[in-house]
Amino acid sequence: MAYLKLKTKNVLLIKPSKSTPQSILSLSTLDNIPEHDILCQTIHVYRSTTHDFDPAHVIKEALSKALVYYYPLAGRIVRHTDGKLRVNCTTEYGVPFLEAIANCNLSSLHYLDGTDTEIAKHLVLDLPSQDQSCYQFPLVFKVTKFLCGGFTIGMGVSHAIVDGIGASQFFRAIVEIASGRTEPYVKPVWERERLVGSITKQPLQSPMDIASAAVSPFLPTIDIVHDCFKVEREIITRLKLSLMKEKENFTTFESLAAYVWRSRARALKLSYNGKTMLNVIVGARQHLDSPLPEGYYGNAIVDANVVMTVKELNERPLSEIVKLIRETKKVAFTADYIRNSINTFETKQEDCNLEGTGAVTVLTEWKHLGFLEKVDFGGSEAVNIVPAPCNMFGSVGMCIFSSPYKFDDPSMKGGVRIFTSLPIAAVPKFREEMEALRLIK
Repeated sequence: MAYLKLKTKNVLLIKPSKSTPQSILSLSTLDNIPEHDILCQTIHVYRSTTHDFDPAHVIKEALSKALVYYYPLAGRIVRHTDGKLRVNCTTEYGVPFLEAIANCNLSSLHYLDGTDTEIAKHLVLDLPSQDQSCYQFPLVFKVTKFLCGGFTIGMGVSHAIVDGIGASQFFRAIVEIASGRTEPYVKPVWERERLVGSITKQPLQSPMDIASAAVSPFLPTIDIVHDCFKVEREIITRLKLSLMKEKENFTTFESLAAYVWRSRARALKLSYNGKTMLNVIVGARQHLDSPLPEGYYGNAIVDANVVMTVKELNERPLSEIVKLIRETKKVAFTADYIRNSINTFETKQEDCNLEGTGAVTVLTEWKHLGFLEKVDFGGSEAVNIVPAPCNMFGSVGMCIFSSPYKFDDPSMKGGVRIFTSLPIAAVPKFREEMEALRLIK
């Protein structure tokens, strides 16, 4: 692995290229969920066929033009006296942008294939979360050019403004403009009032409380390891076949979700009689009574939660756990559940914080977000996207399923990369569990 050294320029503020509305915009109930008030940092990796291409200049120009349509991302996030977040849009703000030059080729970093996840932290803009007025940045950018001509785009975007589909839509808009379009193919839609809930007298019950939650002897700790595990298509096929004894066909996501949840519980040595929860992020866009319009880029996700004791998770057949995940997802896809979830969040905030306890595994899937689809530009090819292990994606409960990158081994076609964070003391056991997956017949 090469030693990465960066030469950086001064941080600039990129403003919309044309006049935009000055206003204070309200956010939806789902945007205002406390866990969403954080930056999500991703790194988009490009291989280039030319050394003459100036990615920072092209992206600055395209970003400025894209912000005409996505002007709230050039504003600042403010928490008002009612406790709700709003976006303050004025001409004085802009998007912090940093340009850097690296001392090596991208190939020497294996195009960030997951061999060294920590290096990703250096390729995103790590600013204080607030500006001098204590307002939060909705968006930050860092573009790093490598000696080979390739480059990375580090994008940090507030989860209070966008979900995964919204972030992918915005990133694609920048690429489209960088490729010569005068406007994004999909026009952004704000309309956050569509997902504002009502106060309900019958909110959904919290799935788990802190008193019953399992605990790990390895937590709390600051010694967290961020790792990437690759699961080849053949191994996934064998896992799914082993679960078909009840003549049910489970999806790759459901099968791996159960296995990874159990593996993390074992690696963390969670207390046997305590409860553990799998929190699956479920898309709601197409499952509402009134589907959201194309271009809506706010949060349209709800939680599907499976709770059981660690003893049950360890001792019950894996096929039963997979079936529970499937049934829970099925309920979460119903319009009634989605609306009840929104009303519950509007009525009350969660009464317990289980983040960092190890009792909760939060699972999200990036395979269908389209981050690597139709995003080539300037003679450069998008070859990878990875989460930067900081802010949201660095939390100990987070687990991300992602597609293989373009230079992965052929055996990874149809496979899954699993990004996860664990205390350093739990890593050997988790690796052992993931290796055991290869032994399934």
